Amino acid sequence: MSSCCLPKPETTDHARQDTHRQEVRDAYAKVANASNQGGACGIESSCCGVSDDSAINTLISTRLGYSEADLANAPGGADMGLGCGNPRAIASLQPGEVVVDLGAGGGFDCFLAAHEVGETGHVIGIDMTPDMLSKARKNARKGKFSNVEFRLGEIEHLPVADESVDVIISNCVINLSPDKPQVFREAFRVLRPGGRLAISDVVATVELPEHMRNDPALIAGCMGNASLIQDLETMIKAAGFENVRIEPKNESREFIRDWAPDHNVTDYVLSATIEGVKPDCKAGSGCC
Repeated sequence: MSSCCLPKPETTDHARQDTHRQEVRDAYAKVANASNQGGACGIESSCCGVSDDSAINTLISTRLGYSEADLANAPGGADMGLGCGNPRAIASLQPGEVVVDLGAGGGFDCFLAAHEVGETGHVIGIDMTPDMLSKARKNARKGKFSNVEFRLGEIEHLPVADESVDVIISNCVINLSPDKPQVFREAFRVLRPGGRLAISDVVATVELPEHMRNDPALIAGCMGNASLIQDLETMIKAAGFENVRIEPKNESREFIRDWAPDHNVTDYVLSATIEGVKPDCKAGSGCC
């Protein structure tokens, strides 16, 4: 066959996803290293609160729904101001439960969860950025958390056994994934029957323009890849979850506006709490 008739090579979905992940990984490696050096992260259009001023980080975190008592319960340096809410506020964690944090960053939410599940419980933080993982492990040693561990991995392919987890939390991370339906399928896989999702993330209230969807800074800042509420609900239900609730938070406009002031992002996105339950398929329930 003449070479002129061969099909032209196309960028595969896998290649695009790999490029997307690498851009996000590079961005958050910069955040981790900036935090280690006590400086600002340099990612202008992002949910990035890294600062060498503890008062600024306290302000950021209390705006997200954390209390000053929460901040005191985590090692210094774990709170990096990277979230868009407080998923623990809707998680209803109980002593003895196993919790997985998708995209654990410096470990802040993991350490707060560890206090609630106690020594009989266990918290696993997952992050795909080695620099973040090193930071989180250092923070765990600093805080002497024996019931917390951190694992390197992608949230689309969790290094966690089937049906071994009671609760999945996540704070402004799932939007960083190029394959969100797979994230929810993985969450469903690792949760025990009756297990639950407790997520804070950014949702789109109207369709984002293409230039915003393709902006690497907005993608790394948890905004460019935001899904419409109805689309997100469909994904979660398709993974098998029931009792799905997505509640946008109008008050989040105050801090989201600061993430990318040149883009009027609050015309398109808000922070929301996202909940769902894996059916508890007991004998005779009919759910299986």
